[in-house]
Amino acid sequence: MTSEEEKDIVLSVKHLKKKIKRKWIIKDVTFDVYAGEIFGFLGPNGAGKTTTIRMLVDLIKPTEGVVSVCGYVVHQKPEHALRYVGSIVENPEMYTYLTGFENLEHFARMLPDVSEDRIYEVAQIVGLDQRIHDKVSTYSLGMRQRLGIAQALLGRPKLLILDEPTNGLDPKGIKELRAFIKKLAEEGLAVLVSSHLLSEIQLLCDRVAIINKGEVLTVGKVDELIGEHSHVTVWHLTPSDEGARWLMNHPRIKRIKDTSMLDDALIASLGPNAVITEMPEELVSEMVKTMVRAGVKVEGVQRVNPTLEQLFLRMTEGESIE
Repeated sequence: MTSEEEKDIVLSVKHLKKKIKRKWIIKDVTFDVYAGEIFGFLGPNGAGKTTTIRMLVDLIKPTEGVVSVCGYVVHQKPEHALRYVGSIVENPEMYTYLTGFENLEHFARMLPDVSEDRIYEVAQIVGLDQRIHDKVSTYSLGMRQRLGIAQALLGRPKLLILDEPTNGLDPKGIKELRAFIKKLAEEGLAVLVSSHLLSEIQLLCDRVAIINKGEVLTVGKVDELIGEHSHVTVWHLTPSDEGARWLMNHPRIKRIKDTSMLDDALIASLGPNAVITEMPEELVSEMVKTMVRAGVKVEGVQRVNPTLEQLFLRMTEGESIE
């Protein structure tokens, strides 16, 4: 695996700002997206995700800051920059009375040098080659989403921008789309995914930017961002009160009584003797020995990594997401 410095920067966003009337909608957004990576863009309702994406594809102009694609500044040379971009902003619009092939043929006329062979090639890439001559009205939602991505791939972009790509898809469709996006990244495409499905971002993305109130709070690899925050250790102890006292006597162990930040499945599995703590992993074996010597029965110890959703809620102070 090459370091980020050795990868090509496909999309560079530097200190992007947008002012509408007297209000700063986007205050400061900075991140890079590299070739061959899937980059997640997350934010609570009204955080500025869609406004940012619209500036990335030159639908609106930034008040300040720079967006570059493959070295070209979007608002200075849009015709050069955007030839490297394929995007689906909101839902892909297709002519349902036409076939998939006819839709792609229509969009191909707007692009330079897109042959009939290329249309068949992108249909195969998205797995629609067997249905490409069927009318779009017969397509499932997942197939229409893939046809939209095929359209975005017609011009051989270096960057694919997907705004809420799993909206309305069933679990099977989401799984298929996830595998497909990963395959595109493996072939060198840079993919920017905006999504409110945090569990999907955790499964899909290499890195993530979290935006709130028009500012990027953090950018980093998903596993590293999660690793930087406290891990939860669940103790199953008898008697639990005495065990909890031994745990709380240690200055580096904190008891968690508010379970609202924990995963619902974990909360449902908690028994009456569970004690929830935040503590360094290296202290677990020491505390097991301490409590066994004190006569406390340790029935189980469970280390729980925080999910991206828990990290998100902590960083945005519990705000809802789109």
